[in-house]
Amino acid sequence: MIEKVTLQLSGDGKFHSEDSSSCEQMNPKKMLLYAAAQCSGQTALMIMQKERITPTRFEISYSGELSAEEVQSESVYSSFHVVYNVACGSGDDQAKVSRAIDLTHEKYCGMVRMLRMIAPVSHEIAIVSTEPAKA
Repeated sequence: MIEKVTLQLSGDGKFHSEDSSSCEQMNPKKMLLYAAAQCSGQTALMIMQKERITPTRFEISYSGELSAEEVQSESVYSSFHVVYNVACGSGDDQAKVSRAIDLTHEKYCGMVRMLRMIAPVSHEIAIVSTEPAKA
């Protein structure tokens, strides 16, 4: 079974669940994914801000493959996958955003490092520029 959490950056600078669910509505396994998405999002955002980049859209999806067909107290994650979707203002910012996410995923996010102790963590990055193409 696959559990999944998707968070989006809102206008208040915080990440919120795509389906507006709260932690009280999540099972403990899904809460782990939620915490990891929050940590990755805040870490990447902090690095981007140091580079003076403000994404126009930022979405993070964490999914995890559980060892059982249904969520049970004894089920464990066997793998994790993270998808980072970011829109930034200019093409020049794309390289900086990519670097910020790589640093987040490979070095600075403590939750990703902890998840790696449980199971493999793969990721993919999609970055688009919202700047119109030059003729």
